Amino acid sequence: MLSNNPFAELSASIPYEVMQYFIFLMIIFVVGGTIFDMIHKKSAKYFFAKAEAAKASRKRELDAGEKVGIAVQTALVDVATSGEFCNPKRRISHLFTMYGFILFLVTTVALVFGYAGNDAPTMVSTLWHVGALMVMFGGYWFWFFIRVDVSAEGNPWHRIVRADMFILSLLGTTTFGFLWSLVQFNGVGYWTELFLALFIVCSAVLFGGVIWSKFAHMFFKPAAAYNKRIIKADGSRENLPEIGDLTDPELLKQFPDIAEYLGTNAPNMGLGIKRERPQHY
Repeated sequence: MLSNNPFAELSASIPYEVMQYFIFLMIIFVVGGTIFDMIHKKSAKYFFAKAEAAKASRKRELDAGEKVGIAVQTALVDVATSGEFCNPKRRISHLFTMYGFILFLVTTVALVFGYAGNDAPTMVSTLWHVGALMVMFGGYWFWFFIRVDVSAEGNPWHRIVRADMFILSLLGTTTFGFLWSLVQFNGVGYWTELFLALFIVCSAVLFGGVIWSKFAHMFFKPAAAYNKRIIKADGSRENLPEIGDLTDPELLKQFPDIAEYLGTNAPNMGLGIKRERPQHY
């Protein structure tokens, strides 16, 4: 079943050209929505203004080699392996969802554009299904067990807010796409049409709803992570004071209330570090 190419069967009723136009339309939605998001929220303007303001408080200038090294580190740690997630479960869930989504997108484009009218290699069709399964595994794990408003704040898993639009439309796209392929392979006509329609609707919401979801953040996230490493390396620290060693006598002399607010074991932030997770609701 995983080797089934659902788009080849679909081409008997919907030409490949129509599928390709739909994908082009989704690309326009993503690009247009991201640009609108940048203008509406003024995120790009804020980002560059913040970077410009940090120049005044730099302790040193970074050379080209250091900037390249920071860019590589950002790509490997913050982007490729989602190093910003301290919770290992959240990190694994995110990686499954991210790489599954990338695999699903790439193989969809390959099946619709690269192998239109031709028999697609079994591996490509299989990877399309594997990508969908990866998204479902990571996404449903996150939705039911890892979300902070469920795992920590005691809210029910079925509570939905606008911020959930991205993950729900993503899960809908991959889930209904996978089910569409499954029932199509088994020749169940009514369910094939139903799951195809839901697959199309969820895809349109996912890519067309960029300005209302967190989709656009994936384009800003690498830039923000890179800038965070840059300001730490050049000493500007967003105009914040350097923390230093909290047990340093000179620092304690300068800020005598450290013990009052952080306890006598300041580097470990007192006993709060050992508290139980807030799950008593």
